[in-house]
Amino acid sequence: MPEPRPNGISRLMLFFAVVYTVEGFCQAKVGVVWQPLTHYLKETQGWDAVQIAASLAVLDVPWVVKPLYGIVSDFLPLFGYRRRSYLLLANAAAVAAFLWTTQTLAPAAIVSALLLTAIAMAAASTVCGALLVENGQRYDASAAFINQQWLWFNVAVMAASLVGGELIELLSPAGAFHAAVAIAAAAPVAVIASVALVDEERAAINPAELRRALRGFLDAFRSRTLWLVGAFLFLYYFSPGFGTPLYFHMTDRLRFSQGFIGLLSSISAGGWIAGGLLYRYLPRGISTRRLLNWSILAGTVSTLAFLGMVDPASAVVVWFFSGLAGMIANIATLTLAADHCPPRSEGFAFAALMSVINLATPLHDTIGAFLYDHVFHQGMAPLIVVSAIFTAAIFPLVPLLDRHVR
Repeated sequence: MPEPRPNGISRLMLFFAVVYTVEGFCQAKVGVVWQPLTHYLKETQGWDAVQIAASLAVLDVPWVVKPLYGIVSDFLPLFGYRRRSYLLLANAAAVAAFLWTTQTLAPAAIVSALLLTAIAMAAASTVCGALLVENGQRYDASAAFINQQWLWFNVAVMAASLVGGELIELLSPAGAFHAAVAIAAAAPVAVIASVALVDEERAAINPAELRRALRGFLDAFRSRTLWLVGAFLFLYYFSPGFGTPLYFHMTDRLRFSQGFIGLLSSISAGGWIAGGLLYRYLPRGISTRRLLNWSILAGTVSTLAFLGMVDPASAVVVWFFSGLAGMIANIATLTLAADHCPPRSEGFAFAALMSVINLATPLHDTIGAFLYDHVFHQGMAPLIVVSAIFTAAIFPLVPLLDRHVR
């Protein structure tokens, strides 16, 4: 039988499960709102793939600038705490912004309201990332916490995908969108209630604390490891994406129902969950180089597998293994990053690495949508091949990364 965890770790594991379940369920670009929003803009407003991808790319901006929230949290305690107070404030703001979104159907107003939800959710995510790094280093449990993060994040994405798809099947485009936003508005209340699980020492603003925070901030910039991990993450996620084009392809060419498309997103999340469970049983001595090489190979193969997606059965298999490959890559690189964040700059350093992913994601989806519409004339096969080539091209970076962290 496994050894029982210290009480502090058990409380944090529960806290991270709640926080990242809410984050996965509420993020506008992956949660319960995403498919109803895309369906509403396509069917009611007549937007094409490029319009949707480009217009909603603004929702990624708050996630790209996460290091700014990290700096504020690292340097300036609020009501005596560096983390807990900001977490409460951000989630209360998310509830208010989602409630506003339920009152509008004009595309410009929708994007503005969802932008506020993105700011609130990104700020909360940054604070939770800082708590993860601080406590991961304290308890030597970074991998366990990150695995918990992505495991429950994808449990939430799975549930959100199913709910979003069913709302589209049952309601009008506008009704499905508003119902999804109303559901999202209730979720952050769970985070507010779970803050009591976090034990955090009170902090005050004084010259000595500011000097320590500044020293940690400068150490983050001088860390060659963080720069290399950041470069790897950007290149891994920058390959021309086909998220929005794939939605159009499945809807218009493959004639999948909206409920089934939601199910596929859920199946992909199931692949992520399976990857997280698999990671727990990998040999402890496995090298970073080998694990990253496996993840790149799996990512390349799983991308090319979309060429064989021609019916519902093949779609289920492809989406599952795509999720599994993504989970292994995330855990390996982010555990590496968490263990190398300098003390007193945990919020900034970890957020900076996460923002690299959040910068690459809208770029790769917008570029992929442009190639799909204007270069490949709505052909999915060449876009899939180009994306796989970009993923495979980062193999040479792994030896360089491994050399500086082992």
